[in-house]
Amino acid sequence: MAVAQQTRHATSNVKVWGLFKSAFRNGSSSSSMNNHHYDGSLSLREAPHPHGSSSVSSVAKSLLPTRRRLKLDPPTKLYFPYEPGKQVRSAINIKNISKSHVAFKFQTTAPKSCFMRPPGAILAPGESIIATLFKFVEHPEDNEKPVNQKSKVKFRIMSLKVNGPMDYVPELFDEQKDQAAVEQILRVVFLDPEHPSPALEKLNYQLADADASFEARKKPPQDSDPKTIGEGLVIDEWKERRERYLAGQQLT
Repeated sequence: MAVAQQTRHATSNVKVWGLFKSAFRNGSSSSSMNNHHYDGSLSLREAPHPHGSSSVSSVAKSLLPTRRRLKLDPPTKLYFPYEPGKQVRSAINIKNISKSHVAFKFQTTAPKSCFMRPPGAILAPGESIIATLFKFVEHPEDNEKPVNQKSKVKFRIMSLKVNGPMDYVPELFDEQKDQAAVEQILRVVFLDPEHPSPALEKLNYQLADADASFEARKKPPQDSDPKTIGEGLVIDEWKERRERYLAGQQLT
């Protein structure tokens, strides 16, 4: 008789425990869903299975660093000689390190006092260019010492992958805003022109290269076709030499 009572008691305990576990599952599931509804977002582990892979992929892509298309020298700063009341210059070497043609353009927080030459261009793979940046330096306020200090003015270089060689136009970036990338934000740093420094020496060297490149770009391209004079008469250097040689042979 005692054994039967113990058996019935154990069976009832199992049923109660089963009901308790079922209620616990329902309650936790309901609580979890309520929390998701309240947060309005799902973590990677809590995301639904059908869309889990796409969610992980999109998040992983957003965490990856943007692949650079351009190599800049200097990489993060623009050095200007500090000469209040004058327009001063800086220079930066821009090289396309990607495997495709890349367009770039400059932007600045002070467009009224700064401009760039060229403001933008298209570079072939491996091609480089030295750009010149101009800035008007205002007179400092009282007790202000901007030499060797960062200015509030910033420049930004944008890049855009393009399909092959073409003429640069600023509208390229307007037409493909989603494909444009921020290569770097450059801070302005002033240098004392009366105190030599490695940064100032490098700046002067780059400015000289930039001036030479600018003058070379201004010259019209040389025509490699044979020169034509009169009515269709083509001057052939080798033909002239041969005729002179034959004339000399006849005289002897």
